[in-house]
Parts: sequence; structure tokens; C-alpha cells
Amino acid sequence: MQWGATIMLLAGDIGGTKTILALFSSETKLREPLKKATFSSAHYPSLADLVQGFLSDIDFPIDRACFGVPGPVIEGRAKTTNLPWAIDEVQLQKALHIPSIRLLNDLTAMAHSIPLLQAEDLCTLNEGTAEPHTPLAIIAPGTGLGEGFLTWDGTCYIAHASEGGHADFAPTNQLEIGLLHYLLERFEHVSYEQVCSGIGIPHLYAYLKETSAMQESALVAEKMALARDINPIIFEAAFAKDAESALCLATLKTFVAILGAEAGNLALKVLATGGIYLGGGIPPRILSLLKDGTFMRAFQHKGRFSELLAHVPVHVILHPHVALIGAAYYGFTL
Repeated sequence: MQWGATIMLLAGDIGGTKTILALFSSETKLREPLKKATFSSAHYPSLADLVQGFLSDIDFPIDRACFGVPGPVIEGRAKTTNLPWAIDEVQLQKALHIPSIRLLNDLTAMAHSIPLLQAEDLCTLNEGTAEPHTPLAIIAPGTGLGEGFLTWDGTCYIAHASEGGHADFAPTNQLEIGLLHYLLERFEHVSYEQVCSGIGIPHLYAYLKETSAMQESALVAEKMALARDINPIIFEAAFAKDAESALCLATLKTFVAILGAEAGNLALKVLATGGIYLGGGIPPRILSLLKDGTFMRAFQHKGRFSELLAHVPVHVILHPHVALIGAAYYGFTL
């Protein structure tokens, strides 16, 4: 096959739980990859091994690659958060025989996609009034908690990385103060990621189980005893029609309140009057809870700045592959 001047780009969304790879052509749309596959990240000793499996049946050269990775990228190197991988652009180029490889923070990749989102990609929690050319921000609870933002440079939005998910957890009520005390007895440092992510949900459940009057469902307890990951059980029980576990529902409501408070913190820190976007794998799974008012009350509960935050648009990103699209977009601009 003769590709001529066509650029063949490999893009990746590297996650603590799963990695999504896709092959793009400069002559096709970013939403229409030539090939895409999802892998369990923990099953591979390195990113190079994972990528080699994806490329094993591709018989034409790849010109570029761009990977969104969880964690800071410094001088082309990254030590991934929640994965035992050390990733280096130069080493990857040699191992994969790809001339140009770029790493970027996974939330920076997501942020690159925000200007490309369409109406059907979003669920709006607060219409607000977006001020043109002002900062945008994204907060994304998945396996971990990522945060990023965009600023206007006069002609377009520029994405910026952040590790705000690892900032100190700041409780806003008595229940959350108790949660902080509970976790400080078990961890040297308590970050937002430890209470507002896939990693954090089991901590919330354990705390409420130990300190509240709610009883754990015997069926839920039985399922959890057999599971490596209890989060799917918590989600299923929380939304069960027979109210299988009030404890599971309370866990997710606590999660939503903490997410709302930290989203409001992020909006204030970067003055994101253009809008806040909720990314990651968890928000689309809990839309009904995000819509019940708990999130926005916590988001706006900022004293003198509550009125300002009431006007900030807030959207949930529904498109499942925004980090992949953002990585591909960035890769084509290099």
C-alpha cells in the first residue's frame, strides 16, 4: 500500500487499569481510527511490550506516536502513577522503530480534546455563562484523579498539565473531617485521589461501614469477599432497584460531594469561567447522582465566590475516548 505524504500516527491513552491504542491517518477523521484495541495494563511488563502486540499485524511503517500517560512527563520521561512502568521517549523510539514519539500527561491529552467536543459528547450539569477565551478546566476521576486546564493564547487554547489530584484532601463537613482522621491513621498523606477516584471509593466504603449506623448487605459482603476489585459491586448495589445496599449508595453520594468540592477548588485556582469538564471513567456511570444537586451544591459552596461559581458551566464528558482523541490531535500538530 502506498501512503505517499500521509502521516500514520499511533495514539495511546495509558491508564492504570486499561490502555487504549489506536492507529490514525492524517487523511481520516480523529473520530475514525483505522484500528483500535483495549488492553489490560497490568498484564504487560512495559508499554513497549503492549504496543508491540498491537503492531504485530501492521505491515506499514508508523511515522509518529503520541501517548497520554498518568503522571508528570519530564524531559521525555514518565514514571506512571498506579502502574510500575518507567517510560522514555528515546527508548520507545528504538524499541518500536518509530521515528518520533511524544509523551504527554494524560490530563493534558484530555484537555487537548475539549475544544473538539460536540454537543452529543456532553451532559450539562450547570448551563452557566461561558466567558469567551477564559480558562477551561478538566477534572477526571478514573483509577486515579487527574486534573488539567487550558488557557487562551490569542488564537487557540493551550493545554497544561497538573498533578492537583495529589494535593491535600480538604474536608468540608463533619463527615469528611472524620474521613480525614480515619485515613490519617492509615496513610502518611491523604490526597484527593485517595478519596475521589477508583482507588478512593473503597476507602469511603470502609469508613462509612465502620463509622455509620448503616449495615452492610450480607449479599454485598459475600460478593466483595470474592472480588479483587470491589468498585463494580459498589456501583451495582448503589443503583439496584431493591436498594440492596444503602451503604453503597451513601459511598457514591459522599464521592459526588467530594468531587463537587474539588471541582469548585479547581475552578477557583485557574479561574475557569469558560467551563469545568468532568472526564474519566466514573462520571458517566453516576450521572443520576451528579444531577441530583449534591455535586453543584458542593461545587458552589465557596463563601464569597459562590455567586461566581454559580455562573461557571459544568459538563460531564460522555465520549469514552477523549484522551485518545486529544493525544492524536497533539501528535498531528508536532
